[in-house]
Amino acid sequence: MSSPKSSNVALLTLISVFFFWGFVAASNDILIPVFKEKLNLEQWQSQMISFAFYVAYTVGSIIYFFASKFSGGDILNRIGYRNGIALGLVISALGTLLFYPAAQSASFNLMITGLFVVGLGFSLQQTAANPLAIVMGDPKKGSQRLSMAGGINNMGTTIGPLIVSFAIFGSLSTSGVASVASIESVKTPYLFLGAAFIIVAVIFKFSSIPNKIHSVTDDEITGDIPVVAEKSNALKYPQLWMGMVAIFLYVGVEVATASNLPEFMQQHLQTPTDRIAPFVSLYWASLMIGRWTGSVGAFNIGDGAKKALRFVMPYLAFGFFLAVIKIANHDITPFYVYAFVILVMIVGDYLSKGNPARQLLIFSLMGIAALFVGMISDGMLSVYAFISVGLFCSTLWPCIFTLAVAGLGKHTNEGSSFLIMMIMGGGVISLLQGVVASDDILGIQWSYLVGVACFAYLAYYAWKVSAILKSQGIDYDAAATTGSGH
Repeated sequence: MSSPKSSNVALLTLISVFFFWGFVAASNDILIPVFKEKLNLEQWQSQMISFAFYVAYTVGSIIYFFASKFSGGDILNRIGYRNGIALGLVISALGTLLFYPAAQSASFNLMITGLFVVGLGFSLQQTAANPLAIVMGDPKKGSQRLSMAGGINNMGTTIGPLIVSFAIFGSLSTSGVASVASIESVKTPYLFLGAAFIIVAVIFKFSSIPNKIHSVTDDEITGDIPVVAEKSNALKYPQLWMGMVAIFLYVGVEVATASNLPEFMQQHLQTPTDRIAPFVSLYWASLMIGRWTGSVGAFNIGDGAKKALRFVMPYLAFGFFLAVIKIANHDITPFYVYAFVILVMIVGDYLSKGNPARQLLIFSLMGIAALFVGMISDGMLSVYAFISVGLFCSTLWPCIFTLAVAGLGKHTNEGSSFLIMMIMGGGVISLLQGVVASDDILGIQWSYLVGVACFAYLAYYAWKVSAILKSQGIDYDAAATTGSGH
């Protein structure tokens, strides 16, 4: 039996890949305005960066599904979970190699092909890493480990845009002279990232991370949540197929809001491209702020301590963002006002009382309100309103995931794989908003109505799924549950 120390080292090695997922996903938002400006792309064309990356998750999941079917068994069970993550890292590394010729020739098509290959590798990594994080230790603390992994992911989303921006513009200076973007410089951070992928793949190959995981029983899957009368397949459960649509739209509004933010700031505030990174970083840091707040429920502490931490944790996360921005030599004073916006999220978290359906409803309504404030105002008020969507998206993944697989019993793993496939919404919704952002349709500011429509469905799902689950004997007011972030 492995010692607690070696188990902790193995867990830390595992969750390192969560950092990479966040780093690349958030860095895409810096690539979008640079390639749009240098290659004279339309807004919808620039959104192909998000589309290629997020659709790769779904394509990877489909390849995995059919490969497992035709080979007569689950591929990860055959090659091993540790080996699967190592293989996924190598695939992602191959994708980063395409950034060299793409940057040298300023080829947009070659660059998004590279991102697609990186996303394919991430898809395999996610399929293996999430269940591993759950089983590597006490099963009852699986959600706490996933919350920790989510925090590492969001550190990547906070740091990534700043590092990539520095590599492209070649300066952290905040002087009044705008830096000039160099597409050729794009290759540098991604080649370093590819080297990191290979190094971590080797570490994984020879680590103590388990290659096999035990079969999950119905009791382990459901805990205190009753299993509904068994159906022939996962898609026969309405909470699941409706939840698949919800995941698609949730990832969509989360990604589209950030990826269209640079264009909004350039059009309405005339913000130079090299000054946008801190605001993109704050958007993704907002997800970290919300997830650190939501993870408090996983701690085995008293109610009084939990209430205190619900106020302390979000500001610790905000302090981490300010520290990173300061180290990057950006002025942090414009961001102080965001501390008051965080209070709104804290109130919403308190009102949810640990019920995932109620939190999904409250945060969806707050997301709608934030988008309307951004659309009817201007200046920095509109920017912070759009950025605050990150706060209200922060805990929606665990809320939707928890509700969608509730009561599925032995179909839980199958249902989970269907939900992962829906990550492609991040690419599709971004592309859709990019299309309607055209001046002859809605324009960039009112294109955020796409996000309003996404949140509207999420609010509907929160209301509808509560009734569906209660009819099946599942009541989250009686048994509050927690989950992890995407």
